[in-house]
Amino acid sequence: MSWTVASWNVNSLNARLPQVVDWLRAAKPDVLLLQELKGVTESFPHEAFMELGYSAAVHGQKTYNGVAILARERIEDVRIGLDGNDPDPTQARYIEALIGGKRRVASVYVPNGSEPGDPKYDYKMEFYKVLTALVKDRLADEEAYFLGGDFNVAASPLDTHDPIGWQNRILFTEAERAAFARLCGAGLFDTYRLKQPQMREYSWWDYRDGSFPQNRGARIDYVLANAAALAGLADAHIDAAPRSNERPSDHTPVICSLSHG
Repeated sequence: MSWTVASWNVNSLNARLPQVVDWLRAAKPDVLLLQELKGVTESFPHEAFMELGYSAAVHGQKTYNGVAILARERIEDVRIGLDGNDPDPTQARYIEALIGGKRRVASVYVPNGSEPGDPKYDYKMEFYKVLTALVKDRLADEEAYFLGGDFNVAASPLDTHDPIGWQNRILFTEAERAAFARLCGAGLFDTYRLKQPQMREYSWWDYRDGSFPQNRGARIDYVLANAAALAGLADAHIDAAPRSNERPSDHTPVICSLSHG
């Protein structure tokens, strides 16, 4: 019996709800982490997911950001935000919960950062600093912990279609990659790279310039996990099919599966 967690930046749940429902019906993950809901908590479409057997924990925000956790098992001990240390607490970017009484999962939407030198870039760096501190705190509990979401960084040259052209550009600056490395260094592993050490695949393609048909993308969405969560890691992959939908999100689901429930 397997157990699967997936993550998907849907870039407006209201606009993409039928696509998310269709994907859930076909893929049937045990947990789906969502980012960029772009809607307030009160407007979350719980009924659409309850019909598929999922309950939800939601941290929404009007127009921007927003994160959620969908799960087939019971959701408990929901925590919103970065333990009160959010660089900007008005932005809904992190939610976590205990799933089925044995695994803690979190959905995160790291700031984009705009460009080096911009105040939004400084905010991104501070967000990574606080997120890393929170992860260190969580991992001290030694329970299984999954952190999935849009991290807005391509971690290595394998994670972008043009690593030379992307040098010093947002999503691929040395400071961003170093911040992501420090986060993983706190005790998290990139599940996709554990199973696909040399694969060049992407989870995001810009809407502009025919990026998706030309496969000019980047892998900026991850499911990270600590050692306690990795027992029985069976598969990790990217499902690019939803990016071919009409009016799709610019991101696509990333998935991690364990060989036991």
